[in-house]
Amino acid sequence: MKSRKSLFIVIFMFGVVQAFAQSQSMKLWYKQPAQKWTDALPIGNGRIGGMIYGGVTEDHIQYNEQTLWTGGPRDYTRKGAVKYLEPIRKLLSESKQAEAEALAQQHFMGMKSNELSYAADSVKWVSMMLSMYGPQDEMMRDDSWKTITLPTEQGWEAQPGFEGVDGAVWFIKHFNIPAGWKGKTLVISLGRIRDIDRTWLNGDYIGTTSGNGYRKYIIPADKLFVGDNKLAVQVINFYDKGGFTSNTKTLSVYPEGDETDAISLAGQWKYFIQDDNPPAYPRYNADYQPFADLYLKFPKQEITGYKRDLDLTNATAHVSYKADGVTYAREYFSSAPDQVMAVHLTADKPGKITLKALLNSLHKNYVTRKVDDHTLALSLKVKDGVLRGVSYLHVQSIGGKVAVSPKNISVKGANEATFYLTAATNFKNYHDVSGNPEAICKKQIAAIVHQSYAGIKAAHISDYKKYFDTFSVDLGKGENADLPTDERILKFVQSPDPSFISLYMQYGRYLLISSSRPGSGPANLQGLWNNLLTPPWGSKFTTNINLEMNYWPAEVLNLSACSQPFFSIVDDLAKTGHETALENYGAPGWVLHHNTDLWRGTAPVNASNHGIWVSGAAWLCHQLWEHYLYTGDKDFLQKRAYPEMKGAAEFFVHFLVKDPKTGYLISTPSNSPEHGGLVAGPTMDHQIIRDLFKNCIEAAKTLNIDKAFADALKLKYSQIAPNKIGKHGQLQEWLDDKDDTTDTHRHVSHMWGVYPGTDITVKTPELMKAAEQSMKYRGDEGTGWSIAWKVNIWARMHQGDHAYLMLTKLLSPADVSSGKEKGGVYHNLFDAHPPFQIDGNFGGAAGLAEMLLQSQGDAIELLPALPRALPQGNIKGICARGGFVLDFEWQNGRLKNLQVYSKLGKICRLNYAGRTVDIETQKGKSYRFDADLKQL
Repeated sequence: MKSRKSLFIVIFMFGVVQAFAQSQSMKLWYKQPAQKWTDALPIGNGRIGGMIYGGVTEDHIQYNEQTLWTGGPRDYTRKGAVKYLEPIRKLLSESKQAEAEALAQQHFMGMKSNELSYAADSVKWVSMMLSMYGPQDEMMRDDSWKTITLPTEQGWEAQPGFEGVDGAVWFIKHFNIPAGWKGKTLVISLGRIRDIDRTWLNGDYIGTTSGNGYRKYIIPADKLFVGDNKLAVQVINFYDKGGFTSNTKTLSVYPEGDETDAISLAGQWKYFIQDDNPPAYPRYNADYQPFADLYLKFPKQEITGYKRDLDLTNATAHVSYKADGVTYAREYFSSAPDQVMAVHLTADKPGKITLKALLNSLHKNYVTRKVDDHTLALSLKVKDGVLRGVSYLHVQSIGGKVAVSPKNISVKGANEATFYLTAATNFKNYHDVSGNPEAICKKQIAAIVHQSYAGIKAAHISDYKKYFDTFSVDLGKGENADLPTDERILKFVQSPDPSFISLYMQYGRYLLISSSRPGSGPANLQGLWNNLLTPPWGSKFTTNINLEMNYWPAEVLNLSACSQPFFSIVDDLAKTGHETALENYGAPGWVLHHNTDLWRGTAPVNASNHGIWVSGAAWLCHQLWEHYLYTGDKDFLQKRAYPEMKGAAEFFVHFLVKDPKTGYLISTPSNSPEHGGLVAGPTMDHQIIRDLFKNCIEAAKTLNIDKAFADALKLKYSQIAPNKIGKHGQLQEWLDDKDDTTDTHRHVSHMWGVYPGTDITVKTPELMKAAEQSMKYRGDEGTGWSIAWKVNIWARMHQGDHAYLMLTKLLSPADVSSGKEKGGVYHNLFDAHPPFQIDGNFGGAAGLAEMLLQSQGDAIELLPALPRALPQGNIKGICARGGFVLDFEWQNGRLKNLQVYSKLGKICRLNYAGRTVDIETQKGKSYRFDADLKQL
């Protein structure tokens, strides 16, 4: 009995140790607070996201609410655009690309916001700005002006004091002319300025330039003074990146003809914001917005033992340190069950929690106010938009005193304190903004007032774990496993760190759980997290790969439920896309071009050379079909997926036209995403359309409906222009054989048929060889998401070592010593495009799965692209099409054991090392196999 008890204790302790080791290995951690946003740690509940800096005397939590965007409900389609469809097609067929693009830009693109009223309003506003001041006016005395460091290469909006600024700004710079330049004609180079400058020297007007080009002004010798000179520049910026936006070398003054003898004008300038309220600039799409910032201000202390971490196993973040013999700790999480963000502060001695908490926002239109003796509120309105936001910050303390003013919450001498933050907007759906954010926040805080922190935390963790704990991966431990995360990133390429790869894979799952929950909206270009009023690419939904890539890991990594928000946006887009199909193409069904936003615009946007891309709806439908293949959910297929797939297919039945040169059906006008301009017949379109038709045919058969429609699709399918091998042995990107072997463009769109599609497989060896040749020409470099796509492509090609090479590039440091960012990861493991885009995180996680298991064919392939760098590991909970969940282990690069759980009771075909076995399965049962696939 005693020995049994001892054995039980040993087993129990082993389990505890194992659980502790798993928890430790699944942490991002650091020895210092975040210095910048891409150092901060993300938390999220699908709707409310926070970025935690973890400062000691001032902690900063920048937060977002998923529905806060610019703009409002509107019609994105341009009425009558269909009249220009055939003329555009005709120009393309005559190889008149420039003319086709010009015609399309004028008549075929979607409508911008404020498009009809802007011209008159803008002329009036600019005229007022130009006439209001001159450098000779009293207002132009710069003694009391603020300073800014110029140039700002990424635009002034990232500089303190310039957040969200559009409008008119004056800049003044004093510089000295040496005596040796007396009598010389000089050149003042201001680099690129956005959008208009008017420039004076010593009170004399010297010129103006419009647009985003470079400015150089010739200054006659008699206009200069030896000694002090005063340069004044009025910059008028209408939207987005304003100010001096080139590099420091271009900002200088020098004698004409001798740039080597230059005086730099880079550095401190004085500035004055003349007017930051120009007319709302016409926009094709809306921008995702930051909500506000929570600051916690503490007494200054000398500290030791600082640590900051994010625990992926339970979705909690922490900060701890010691000061004056006291250990302080903070815990943070964003709860989905209670729809609040929590910050819990403790000390190991009583009465030591003292701080002030305050809210502010980058939005110009915001106020804070006292709600009650424990609650502070912030209200805001988005500039040039219809959305309003409200946030409540509620505090509960044990011991001490709490005081709430209209500006902040003060806590003095508490034993512990917990802040609960919630946020909401008046958005209800893409055509209804009648929500009441005040009532929502009030209700959410009222619901947690009588709960304990321990109870709220337990509910959060339990809810999170039902997603996260469905999957685990262990690739072994490397020599750097115990180092802080930022140090591991720097050392990853030089020394093996397989557990870092496990961490990265699980971090991708964490980010998806945190940014895409049932009942919330889908993950955008930055998931849930954004700190800028003018974020990169609007932080919207880019549908020519990026939105789709966000959901690549969902099914295979056992997060199928996190796809629900994706299905919801497809539901909306199928409706708005129907109008675009009619107005632009005179077609039934629905169509989606390369970008959309909160308001679900589907029209072509931006520029005609890349905005007229017609395959967005079809690509989204691929994910609907994938969900059915993984889950076997026939109700989902019948009521939701198939009607939308059919609608997308109906559009293409109408849209495809016969190419007069080849006789094939082709897609025109369109483009190979963001590459090569407006064309007829890009390869990617045809691959995606074939995939859509094939899946519709199979779905109709499964549901026993629409036989006539399926037969029509079969006929069309056989007539679509096929994949073609070009003169360089490459897979052609376009209908014409015009690929450039020196072209290293980031998009590899014609590889869609390899991944995520199945147009090109190991069963089409000639095409696969051509695809490989194209990948070699395109090269291994790229931006973050591009590298992630290449991981998946090389894995589909069963080239594990090349896929792993791409993975090492994906995990390289984006912050480098030169100060220039590159593709890779930031300190918080966010993917760098650069700047941050979350699709690389999701694509990278999917790529790792693709190395270990593939099920797109007629069998489940085990370890199809296992790299030599990962000779051992085990994985549990990885999913395969057909409704199978697999656990397996490998050692020395060889399968060791396997367990298959059948959710649907289908026949399971397994393939490993040239051996294929079929087993009949029963729903809800598991099956075990040895290394030779012999059933145990």
